[in-house]
Amino acid sequence: MTENAVVEILDANRARSLLSGQTFGRLIERIGEVTEVFPINYWSDGHRIVFRTAPGTKLAGTVVADEILFQTDRVTEEDAWSVVARCTSRILDKAVEVDEAAQLDLHPLIPTVKQVFVELTVGTLSGRYFRLGEEPQASPETVA
Repeated sequence: MTENAVVEILDANRARSLLSGQTFGRLIERIGEVTEVFPINYWSDGHRIVFRTAPGTKLAGTVVADEILFQTDRVTEEDAWSVVARCTSRILDKAVEVDEAAQLDLHPLIPTVKQVFVELTVGTLSGRYFRLGEEPQASPETVA
């Protein structure tokens, strides 16, 4: 990022690193004309995202969704960033996969039973980094 730039488009490696460094994000599922957004906690290595859930709308959506996106971000006093992944999904149903997923550092955010593991495979990634600060004065020629 240049010294004066306030917005940086993240390359895939940096976006993957940021994705894998967080544990909370939003699962977005589009089924036809209906879009649902679910806050979830997750584990990621930057190429896949794993979360736990229970039977219900979120789980059903991972099976039938026309489009699945995942978004995570962070905001501090100095900067902010956001990463969005387009994904495909599958329910982990083989015993060895479930056992491996159970070993991940992945625990329900709220005290509920969530025994189904879902894996999102990251397709394309996009991300932006923002340097925060005071709003600059507009130049007179830019004010209509």
